[in-house]
Amino acid sequence: MDSFEIETVNTKPFQGQKPGTSGLRKKVSEVKQPHYLENFVQCILDSLPQKELKGSTLVIGGDGRFHNDVAIQIIIKICAANGVGKLLIGKDGIFSTPAVSATIRQRKYFGGIILTASHNPGGPDADFGIKYNQSNGGPAVESLTEEMYEKSKTISHYKIAKIPDVNLSKIGTSSWSGFSVEVIDSIEDYLNLIEKIFNFSDVKTLLKIPHFKSLFDSLYGVTGPYAVKIFAETLGFPRHSCQGEIAKPDFNGGHPDPNLTYAKSLVKRMYSSENIAFGCAWDGDGDRNMIMGDNFFVTPSDSVAIIAANASCIPYYKSGLKAVSRSMPTSAALDKVAEKLGIPLYEVPTGWKFFGNLMDKYEAEGSTGFICGEESFGTGSAHIREKDGI
Repeated sequence: MDSFEIETVNTKPFQGQKPGTSGLRKKVSEVKQPHYLENFVQCILDSLPQKELKGSTLVIGGDGRFHNDVAIQIIIKICAANGVGKLLIGKDGIFSTPAVSATIRQRKYFGGIILTASHNPGGPDADFGIKYNQSNGGPAVESLTEEMYEKSKTISHYKIAKIPDVNLSKIGTSSWSGFSVEVIDSIEDYLNLIEKIFNFSDVKTLLKIPHFKSLFDSLYGVTGPYAVKIFAETLGFPRHSCQGEIAKPDFNGGHPDPNLTYAKSLVKRMYSSENIAFGCAWDGDGDRNMIMGDNFFVTPSDSVAIIAANASCIPYYKSGLKAVSRSMPTSAALDKVAEKLGIPLYEVPTGWKFFGNLMDKYEAEGSTGFICGEESFGTGSAHIREKDGI
């Protein structure tokens, strides 16, 4: 097995490398500056417990936006140089944010790096993002992102391995002495998880309803391959039910934000004479969703309330809901459901990490009965630690 050389590269700090709750988001032109991404990735790794980092496994992937392919190769080489033992990467670099969380949790890996700017536009003149997720599958806590930022202000060098680029288009493993990269089908772990959450045979009965039509719009983002695999190939919906299913670096020139403004094609068709019964759209990295019916729009505030009110239909909640939660700006429809069910309702500030704390609490108590949602088209539960659009 080949060994590799490690180069130490002198560098200088860049201003403004302060990650928020969703990581670092910048224009592609800024990220493409020499040493810029390398600096930030080194700061991520330097902020992690070094004894645990050595020999660990990290999950890597993104929403397929412009520059992701280049960035992943850089991340591979810096991880190798810093003692990471293995990287698990989605084929073609594609890995939805919910699926990364699911894979980290199911395989009990150390963490993951996700390349996404979520619902922001993509392309050479658009946006780029990078964030770190911890071993619980959720975004890095504030203390960790603050440490990354502090290190970014004083960084003087980074380490990078002299290894060739990895072929991300082919499933398989590339190995060196003490380091390997495995390219996988990023859909498999996620599909296995949601098959345990929902009763797929029940969902398939929708297809037996006369003239029932559905429309799944991925807005040319990361959920395209997931939608085809799950809804068309596994559940049996007609292949033409999926649109915008080819993930493109610039999201086909669109804005991958699932709302009435940007999901224009879906909205037009749902308000047409096609009589489509159920429609949905997802954002660039697959953690947001918009739900529509025939000639009507379901607000995010109502969709989470509907899910909670009908949770008994979902096998994952067979032991019953224990609590629900919403962000402060989300309407009180969910409150009414909680009152009817006689369970606690938590109102939290905007930010998914606040839901994550509640998920950890109920999981520690042995319960999966937790559903939450926010006004910005995000819905989730304790099965992962991210919003989950699909």
